[in-house]
Amino acid sequence: MTTPAPATPLPYGTPDTPRVSVRGEARLEVDPEIAHINIAVTARNTDRTTTLDDLTRRNTRALDLIKSYGDAVERIETGLITVAPQFANKGRHERVRSYQGSVYLTATLNDFTVLGELTTGLADLPLTEITGPWWSLRPDSPAHREARRLAVQEAVQRAREYADALGARLTALLELADDGAEHMGYPGTARGGYGAAGAAAEPELDLEPQRQTVHAQVNARFTMTPPQL
Repeated sequence: MTTPAPATPLPYGTPDTPRVSVRGEARLEVDPEIAHINIAVTARNTDRTTTLDDLTRRNTRALDLIKSYGDAVERIETGLITVAPQFANKGRHERVRSYQGSVYLTATLNDFTVLGELTTGLADLPLTEITGPWWSLRPDSPAHREARRLAVQEAVQRAREYADALGARLTALLELADDGAEHMGYPGTARGGYGAAGAAAEPELDLEPQRQTVHAQVNARFTMTPPQL
């Protein structure tokens, strides 16, 4: 006697085992955990060597200032470095008028109480431009986990409500698909002057952390008992 093969689940619902598909979403407003600022240090001179020397000195000065804040600065990264000749616009032949060099830094801070003071100090350095801050959450922030948990809860609750409206109840979860999660923030900008640092202390910027929106979405499919129509 041949043993019948096990029945393959149908990819669709049946009158005896109907299916319900729902979407669950969650959106949280939370405080940021870290802030990023971009720093561009520039040097200009008619002599290439002098330009490099000035750039090195100003880069070191900016790094020393950032590092002086200790553990409040979580990470410092050096990005693009450029040194390029600047050509004169007039004349039949190319002529180097000057040289310009730039170093681009990114600082990540976890203590927002020093952010305004650091930003003001950097903006007071000569030929230094600051862009930011950009507020964000860490990739492993508990806020992402909480948003996903709430999205799943909403999917289950919504499916139960649909089943209840039909006089039925959920019997099994068939599929749970993660549509991803994201958080959104908006940058601000602070720019340093092109003169030498002033002797008087600069006023400290009062920077308010921007709340972050964390969004999670899931799609879920369930089976339920036959409805009472």
